[in-house]
Amino acid sequence: MQHILDAISAEATSEDFAALDLPPSYRAVTLHKDEVDMFEGLAARDKDPRKSLHLDDVALPELGPGEAYVAVMASAINYNTVWSSIFEPVSTFGFLERYGRISELTKRHDLPYHVVGSDLSGVVLKTGPGVTKWKPGTEVVAHCLSVELEDSDGHDDSMMDPQQRTWGFETNFGGLATIALVKSNQLMPKPAHLTWEEAASPGLVNSTAYRQLVSKNGGNMKQGDNVLVWGASGGLGGFATQYALNGGAVPICVVSNEEKAAIARSMGAELIINRSEEGYQFWKDEHTQDPKEWKRLGAKIRELTGGEDIDIVFEHPGRETFGASVYVTRKGGIITTCASTSGYMHEYDNRYLWMNLKRIISSHFANYRESWEANRLIAKGMIHPTLSRTYTLEEVGQAALDVHHNLHQGKIGVLCLAPEEGLGVRDHEMRAQHLDAINRFRGV
Repeated sequence: MQHILDAISAEATSEDFAALDLPPSYRAVTLHKDEVDMFEGLAARDKDPRKSLHLDDVALPELGPGEAYVAVMASAINYNTVWSSIFEPVSTFGFLERYGRISELTKRHDLPYHVVGSDLSGVVLKTGPGVTKWKPGTEVVAHCLSVELEDSDGHDDSMMDPQQRTWGFETNFGGLATIALVKSNQLMPKPAHLTWEEAASPGLVNSTAYRQLVSKNGGNMKQGDNVLVWGASGGLGGFATQYALNGGAVPICVVSNEEKAAIARSMGAELIINRSEEGYQFWKDEHTQDPKEWKRLGAKIRELTGGEDIDIVFEHPGRETFGASVYVTRKGGIITTCASTSGYMHEYDNRYLWMNLKRIISSHFANYRESWEANRLIAKGMIHPTLSRTYTLEEVGQAALDVHHNLHQGKIGVLCLAPEEGLGVRDHEMRAQHLDAINRFRGV
């Protein structure tokens, strides 16, 4: 791989990259199919990604039409890698088996190992037949929507494609590796003022937040909206906070401690709810919620907003918070929901939804146009990465454990081919203009 690194460091020409010999194998973080039962009988929190995630040498897959190899300089940890690593809610090998039955080409994905990871920044190495937009040597980031687009359903909104999948989660050959296989319509220009690790970190969560909050397919946020953002300093919530502020809305940021409150304030948020200080207990026990706590949260929100309720709830914790989210939303308001990191089986009092004409809108990642717009805002310096820490490929198990136990702030990055942090900046003038914001949002 050293010759690839040398070409990247020298900013070689497209012709030089096209002429590079690619290795027959590469290093990748994998799950092993014969270990899917390794955590059987354990509670989810006790399942340890350090035991299930491996760093292996794997064979370079065949390059198909409309696809590209990317030399991965950096990647990042998302919650879907945690789910993959603890084999919850289901083993991802089931996804790969089903994908492998579609065609001769998709059979490549059905293997006894799964290369995980749904983010990357890097350099195009080679493209398959039919690819005209992207050339070898182009510096790129990737979004994680993988679609076939053979069905009519996907041509209004590609998230509606019956064959829509999340790359690196429901497909193989993901981004936690030194080389990744992507569809060419996953690629977007790398923001030139960012380092490799900064550029890799926004992809999944930034696009998800854009669709969930800003897009007409999600919350369709407008100026003046009061937006309740759960986990407002985290990877997903940090971008939601920025979009609310950028769009003239008012974020009410819920965080779990004062350190995370400080990060939300550094983004420009003024209305902060520190859960550890307020001591909310939305559940009396495993089976019973406490509506008095919902009301107490609602009263706190009105205290902060001058008596106004929430227009849009940016909801992603799921089971733990969903009843409260439905309750505090104003009449006619919207709860946009994705992820459910605290549990998928939501419970809420439907009287507060039905009798007050509230709406629950589901949101799942983003289509190419939404992802492109979200990346464009990063490239223009209007939205900033929330990267807080960077690990190496060898340390991915620990990185995933940190996310699993919510020990992180913002996004956690992973160096793949990049030998150290701080590399990959091409537009130094723009970086200097935005360095204070980049550092603030990283909690530096």
